[in-house]
Amino acid sequence: MRQDIAAPLKDPRQNALLPRGLRSKPLPGLAAAVAAVAIAWLIHSTVPVMPFLTVSVMLGILSANLPGISAAVEGVLQPGLVLSAKRFMRLGIVLLGLKLSLIDVAALGWKTLAIVVGIVLLTFMGTLVLGKALKLPGDQPLLLATGLSICGASAIGAMSGVTKTDHRDTVVPIALVTLCGTLAIAALPALKGPLGLDNVQFGYWVGASVHDVGQVVATAQTAGTASLAGALIIKLTRVLMLAPMVTGAALVGRFRHRRTGNGAEDTGIKLPPLIPLFVAGFMAMIVLRTLGILPPVVLEVAGTVQDLLLATALYGLGASVQVRSLLQTSGRAIIAAMLSWGLIAALAFVGVHFI
Repeated sequence: MRQDIAAPLKDPRQNALLPRGLRSKPLPGLAAAVAAVAIAWLIHSTVPVMPFLTVSVMLGILSANLPGISAAVEGVLQPGLVLSAKRFMRLGIVLLGLKLSLIDVAALGWKTLAIVVGIVLLTFMGTLVLGKALKLPGDQPLLLATGLSICGASAIGAMSGVTKTDHRDTVVPIALVTLCGTLAIAALPALKGPLGLDNVQFGYWVGASVHDVGQVVATAQTAGTASLAGALIIKLTRVLMLAPMVTGAALVGRFRHRRTGNGAEDTGIKLPPLIPLFVAGFMAMIVLRTLGILPPVVLEVAGTVQDLLLATALYGLGASVQVRSLLQTSGRAIIAAMLSWGLIAALAFVGVHFI
């Protein structure tokens, strides 16, 4: 990605103009992110069809592009926004594991599970091929494939952690995944009737094709509780794919280092861990949820904290998006995202008829 899309400070001298107590301090940015998340929560509470996490990232994008506010985002607020985008994202991913129970996944049956896994893998590979064919830069093909096939921005955050991608280079994939998921909230309910889907089938379709959990809820609830229940279990089964996909990326990274003779023992380069700490935490939380040893109140509180952490991280990431530069430099990425969105919707539609 070009540096002008999300430059940390356009002029290093800007930092010297700040009060001494605020230079390179994360507190102002963290406070701004918390305030924005509170506003996002109020908007979501007033208009429930607008997912909390989607509103958070949209507020971040607005902050980065509105005159006046954008200068603070690039200056005094940036250290805290960077911290929230990286650290809070990983903590939120760990707590995301508490939403998953292997018992619920097993209840789907092997046939349904195989279909969901197949949709994830085909979408991932298809998006990866599209991204490379369109010559997207750096890790964009991998991150876009991960976000669209698994669980949106959370998956992109997890994959970028293992690939050591700079957080600024996650801006385009997260913006595009958010765009596709937001479009799905309006598009999929409108297609339910013409495609002849009943409420349960519609829920399965949404769960298998929409990216973020909040966007799944906003889309599926339009067809009732049965639709929402089916959508959530299918969606959370996709989330379960996060750990093996990230671990696979770590293995590929190690293999490439050794194949090219650039292993850690030769150059001092630190190879990515097979299982990053936050992914291990995510898996541990799944085990805890499956064992059923945590009381409902703990799960409820953890779910709220997880939403707040991810919302804060997404605000920080959204605040890295310069819309004008994004539109000028990311036309091929937009094409890749739209084609991938169509691919996963089509695969999910076919898969629904075999569940």
